[in-house]
Amino acid sequence: MTAETVISLLIVDDHPVVRDGLRGMFESAPGFRVLGEAADGVEAVARAAALDPDVILMDLRMPGGSGVDAIRELTRRGARAKVLVLTTYDTDSDTLPAIEAGATGYLLKDAPRDELFTGVRAAAEGRTVLSPAVASRLVHAVRTPRAPSGEPLSAREREVLALVARGTSNREIARELFISEATVKTHLTHLYAKLGVNDRAAAVATGYDRGILG
Repeated sequence: MTAETVISLLIVDDHPVVRDGLRGMFESAPGFRVLGEAADGVEAVARAAALDPDVILMDLRMPGGSGVDAIRELTRRGARAKVLVLTTYDTDSDTLPAIEAGATGYLLKDAPRDELFTGVRAAAEGRTVLSPAVASRLVHAVRTPRAPSGEPLSAREREVLALVARGTSNREIARELFISEATVKTHLTHLYAKLGVNDRAAAVATGYDRGILG
């Protein structure tokens, strides 16, 4: 994205004060436009379909519809928006499901203002955004129960892994590489076995850990 690009946002949080604070913060900064707000995951999915934002700032624990369920549904629908989780929770039970569901990144609400702006810009470009605390936790959480096969990844498997690391859905990977979704799933199964992992988040963390992903 260029410096002139305006990033459109949807803010999802069950606390009105938090939504107001985030709206004020982004509307006072150049390069951002807040299209709307939602108070829970169900409303978030509906608002995302209506507004088509570039980035969704998503809280996780909300009465009336969790953030993880919303992320999963947005991924299933092939939504264009990138989801950046913004929450107070950094436990494994929150982090892993959100990333596995398709979140592009995960930041904590105590992140400095500039880090949040940088994270939103990175998410809009499809880059994975993890706060240092979450990244460290994620790498340790995915130390895997399966042994790697020892085989190197093929060129195509590396391409698929790189796209997964950018938060790309299977449907988008298939479209970008001109292959079927079934073939994407086959590549994922093979690279999981080679890396000794069980899911997307573990594959990405292991890929960074081993230097496969730059």
